[in-house]
This record gives sequence, C-alpha cells and structure tokens, in this order.
Amino acid sequence: MSGLGGLNKSPNGVVVGLVQLQLPVVDTPAQLKAQAERICWMVGKARRNLGTMDLVVFPEYALHGLSMSTADELMVSLDGPEVASFKAACVAHRIWGCFSIMEKNPHGNPYNTGLIIDDQGAIKLYYRKLHPWVPVEAWEPGNMGIPVCDGPKGSKLGLIICHDGMFPEMAREAAYKGAEIILRTAGYTAPIRHAWQITNQSNAFQNLAYTASVCLCGSDGSFDSMGEGMFCSFDGTVMVKGGGRPDEIITAELRPDLVREARAGWGVENNPYQLWHRGYAAVKGGAQDCPYTFMHDMVGGRYRLPWHASVQVTDGTGCGFAAPERRYRGPEANPFEKD
Repeated sequence: MSGLGGLNKSPNGVVVGLVQLQLPVVDTPAQLKAQAERICWMVGKARRNLGTMDLVVFPEYALHGLSMSTADELMVSLDGPEVASFKAACVAHRIWGCFSIMEKNPHGNPYNTGLIIDDQGAIKLYYRKLHPWVPVEAWEPGNMGIPVCDGPKGSKLGLIICHDGMFPEMAREAAYKGAEIILRTAGYTAPIRHAWQITNQSNAFQNLAYTASVCLCGSDGSFDSMGEGMFCSFDGTVMVKGGGRPDEIITAELRPDLVREARAGWGVENNPYQLWHRGYAAVKGGAQDCPYTFMHDMVGGRYRLPWHASVQVTDGTGCGFAAPERRYRGPEANPFEKD
C-alpha cells in the first residue's frame, strides 16, 4: 500500500516525492543559476503539494540538463552557491532532499554526484556515480563506493544513479549495507523505458527493498526524457507509477518497518540472506562460500569475458570524446560516510 500517495500517513511511514522535473537547457552560468533557483522553488512546491512529505527526490541532470558539457564554468563544488541554496531550501521547507550535481574534479573529468541533504541542511549522503553511461557520458568513474545513510523516520537510504541500476550488484551492495529504500535518479530517454521498469522491480525484489526511481521529463528541443517516476515494493510489484507529465511529483508512503520484518521473517525468497547461506536445508548454515568465478576474477584483476576480443566499443571516441590516457586513480575515502 502507498497510503494514497502519503495522504494517509502511518506512524511508521516515510513519504517520498519523486519530481519528474522538466528537462532544462543549461549552457551558461546564468542558466545554471536560474535552474538552481528553480529546483529550490520546486522543493517548496513539494512541501506545499503534500504536508506529510519527508523526502523530495530530483532526477539526475536536474541542474545541468543533458548537454554533457564538462565546461569548467558549469561545474559545481560542494562549497559553492548551488549546493548552499539546496541546503537552505531543505531547511526553509523542513524537508529532506536528494539532488544531482556535476562536480568539479581537480584530478580529471568531473564527477556525476548525488547528494542527500536533511531538513537541517546537513549533507547525509555523498555519492559519485560508479557507472557512467558509457560511451555517451565522459564523467570520471566514482571512487567512493556505494554509501548509505540514516534517513527520515529512522529509515536507511541508498542512492544509485541512472545506469548504475542496470547492474544488479549496485542495488545488492546498497542493501548489503542496510538500505531499505534505494533511490535511483536518472535522465533516461524513452528507448530505455522497458529496461527501466524491469530493473526497478528486480532491484526491489532481489534485495527486499523499496525502490524509488525518477527521470527527467519533457523535451529540451533535442532530447526527450521520459519521467516515469516509479515506486516498487520489496516484493517487486509496482506500487505507484508516473507518466510523462513534466514537473509532476509522484508520491508514496513507504514502510521500512515492513522491509525489516520481511528480511527477518521470510523463508522462501529471502535472497539477500540466502546468497551466503545457499542450501541451508541440506547443510548446516548453508554453503558459505563464493562460487562465482567473475567475483574471484574481479578481485584478482583477471576479469575477462569469453567474448572480450569481439567487443567493439571500448572508449568514447564514437561520441566525440578523445581516447583517454589517464589510468583510474583508485578508491578515495568518503568524507560524509561514517566508519
């Protein structure tokens, strides 16, 4: 149940709003400033729209649009005016917010970064997109893992961005760290619609977690984003689904307490537990091993597909990006993640 979109809020409910934000055009610093102001106005709209709302979620590229520009004057820093305005909006309207920025990187290409800010204006989660949508996106690959944070009403939140959600390992990692609600922000266009729905559903079911996912919406004159705000329950069913109306806010009440109950009490299909305890009806505690060759090979630096030699697209030159010469810098500590 979704509490009629949060109109009827239960004591254990967390009401989330997904903003199908109109796809913007942002080519200049003035347009960047105006779009930041518009996002802050939409935070206020979310609060006016539903007084019970705990968290409002904006899509990937909400601030920058889909130009894929890496121009330095359009990139954002955590201590810059855009993030400061998002913090102020959350405080002013007494609401948590999830925001998207393209972040300056002194060591290379910018990061595609997601932020969760609480109703006191504090950054609670800071995430750099692990899987840019290559070869179309030239963002630096994230290097701080997949953090989770304590959310409103005692919930546990995770955040993955767009293409991240096509890798089942991403949602599994968020759930493994305790996420009960997995947010997914995106700028996807219509050709991805089917894959969007089935991965939102499978990420929920396979991890006994709610998924709350939203894309940009409408056209910028070149691209058509699809909106498609979607809430999936931890059994994989679609609870609420938006369409293609720009600036519509799709809402639902989510119940993290029911996620905890399912994770503790389910036998059949308690897959996060059974991954490490396979066959526990036959052997005590199950077979607590790692039978997956690809996992061993990734850790050992040996990952190689049987069809590796036939893969034709291995850099971004086909999308106008120069072939990179830098190597990945490796992992970095997340300053906002608790030990």
